[in-house]
Formats: sequence, C-alpha cells, structure tokens
Amino acid sequence: MKPISDMQLAMWTYPWDIQDIGIETVEREIKERAALNMVSLAISYHAGRFLQPRSPRRKAYFPEDGTIYFQPTPSRWEGLAIQPKLARVIAEGGDVLRDLVRRRDSGGLGVSCWTVCLHNTRLGMLHPEIVTRNAFGDPNYYNLCPSHPDARAYVRALVGDISHTYKPDRIELESPCFMGFAHEYHHEKDGVCLQPEDDFLLSLCFCPACLERAAQAGIDGEAARRLVRGWIVEACERTTPEPRFPDFPARGIATFAPWPDLHAYVAWRFEPVTSLIAELREAANPDTDVVVIDLKEGWLGGTDLASIGKICDGAILCAYDMDAEAVEALAAFGRGALGPDKFLAIGYRLFFPEMMSAKTLVAKVAPALRAPVDGLNFYNYGLVPAGRLDWVGQALAG
Repeated sequence: MKPISDMQLAMWTYPWDIQDIGIETVEREIKERAALNMVSLAISYHAGRFLQPRSPRRKAYFPEDGTIYFQPTPSRWEGLAIQPKLARVIAEGGDVLRDLVRRRDSGGLGVSCWTVCLHNTRLGMLHPEIVTRNAFGDPNYYNLCPSHPDARAYVRALVGDISHTYKPDRIELESPCFMGFAHEYHHEKDGVCLQPEDDFLLSLCFCPACLERAAQAGIDGEAARRLVRGWIVEACERTTPEPRFPDFPARGIATFAPWPDLHAYVAWRFEPVTSLIAELREAANPDTDVVVIDLKEGWLGGTDLASIGKICDGAILCAYDMDAEAVEALAAFGRGALGPDKFLAIGYRLFFPEMMSAKTLVAKVAPALRAPVDGLNFYNYGLVPAGRLDWVGQALAG
C-alpha cells in the first residue's frame, strides 16, 4: 500500500469547464475540496452533449467532434495525410493546457493530458479509408483503425506534439484500440437486441489494412470473416434474441477456441494495438509518462494489459459500476498483469446513482487505498455538482 501523499490523485476535466469556471477556482477546488494533486485535461476529444451543472455561462455544451485542445506545432504534422483541427474554444478562449503547465511549474497541480486516440468520427467521415470495417465491409466512422498506417501516424504526431511542446507529467491514452459496435455513435437503433457476443462480432475489423497485416502474421482473416458474417446473419434473423455464448465475455478469447481461424484472428488483434502503444511511448517525450485508460475486459478492444506493462508506463483501470469487492479484484488483476514496477491507477465515476452518497464513494475507494496502486482518477469535474468534490475529499480522508 502506497502512502496517499505519494499517489497521483487526478480529476478528469474539460477545457471549457476551466474557461467557464475559472482556472483559479478549478485548481483551488480540486486541491482543497477534493484533496487531489493533479488535473487530467481532455486535449483530444469526440462529440457529445454535456449537462453543465457547474458552468455560470450555460447548462448544455456540444463540443466540436474530433478536435484538439492545444496549439499544434505545424512541423510535427507536415506531410501527414490526417491533419488535426484546433477547437474553436481554444482558438477563441486561450490555451488552457499551456496555462495549466505554467501554473504547475510555479508549484501548482500536476498536469496529465487525457488523449482520445482513435475515437474520431470527424476524421472517420473525412477519411473513410482508414476506419474499422465489420465483416460485411460496413464502415465504423467513429473508429480509426489501429492497423492503418495513416491512423497510426496521426496518433504518433498527436502524442509527440503534446509531450514535447507542453511537457505534461503524463499522457493518458483513451481508445488506442478497436472499439465496440454499441454506444460509440449517436441515435443508435437496435431492434434485434444484440447479445454481448453479437456486439463483439460486429466490432471485429476486417478492413484491408487489418487483413493485410494479419496475413503478414500468417493469419487467415478471410476465413474468420466468413464465419463471423454467418453468425451475424443468424443473430439478425432470430425472432427473439438468443445468446450463442451465454458466458460471454467471461471466458475471453478461449470462447473461440473451437474455431481455430477465428480464434487466431481474435488473438492477432492484440498486435496492432500493442505495437501502436509502443510507438506512442517512443514518440513521447522521455520525461512524460504514457499510460493507457482501460477496462478489465480490455481484450474486447485488442488491449492486453500484460503486454502494455512491458511497453509503456502503466494503466488506469476504470472501476465504473463496480462494488467494493470488485474494485479490490480489479486492483489485484491490474497489479498482477502490469507487474510490480509499473504505474497503476483506479478510475471512478462520480455520477448518481452509481455514487449514491459520500458513504458509497468512501466504501468503493477504500479497497484501492489498501491495494498496491499508485493513483486514483475521478470523473468528471464539470459534469457533477460541486458537493461531490467534497465526497472525493472524504473518501481520501477515510
């Protein structure tokens, strides 16, 4: 168990929250009310609609899709097929990340850059040739494919630019992987009631870049694609939903062991994700830590925590919708996979009714404070009432 004074204790937040509420207020509340020592700022993000309970200016905000929240260095993007777009909120309201780094250098909060990597519908629509595609060839515009060279080059430039230009304490990589089929776009319609394995099968990418990369590894992606196509057709033709694998996803990739071509393809998916993360660690400033935001069942997106522990600085595992016992198991799993020397943090969401009260949060944070973890992250400063910052302070004091 690490002393709490030695832990990285961060609050996820958005640049527009800091602009609306004021950087001095944000830093003071994160430090004094929540008892945290780091701000984790979104610097590359996707679209959404956010209720803004804290903002004195507005109560709803629609961020620009797929934009960046820092001033890019033109030379780092020269010649790349995919170019970043600076969000208007930064162009018009000022460089929040630079302000945070300057205040850090004067004794303020630590700075982490929360970086959405391949979840980018704006870029997917502009460059449909680089997105993931299901077994029928349908594009997932929200997910740039980790196998595609141009998508990889974009994320390398993103991480390199942030870390060398601003020198944050760490970069948190969100979605450097394959994404699921459900809950990644807006106004989704599913009248079939897809089962968990159906969602996974529809998320498997068989784009040309993946098929070529898999073939270079000796994997028959076309055989896997034919099987997956057939299963998806069967799922869509059922009058009522019926699970093919009732224990999915608990068994992991072993679920597909009876079908060797598919099993090999699912296992191969770790390669483009792992190698991309390794490239991002190499592209980053050596003085900036690079960690991955993930879930316990990250294999669904092609992330392997044990491999991540060998190629970057660690991970933040989200304990969303978990009870205290599950948090304890998550921390043990993370430490066992990463090894003893890598950074491990647990992420919590401050949403109601998941967190019913300060007592609920105290109970769920306590197992992490007893475990061999190096940090905690809390989501999200501007999305919750101010009083829940006090809950965080109570949880850490408890």
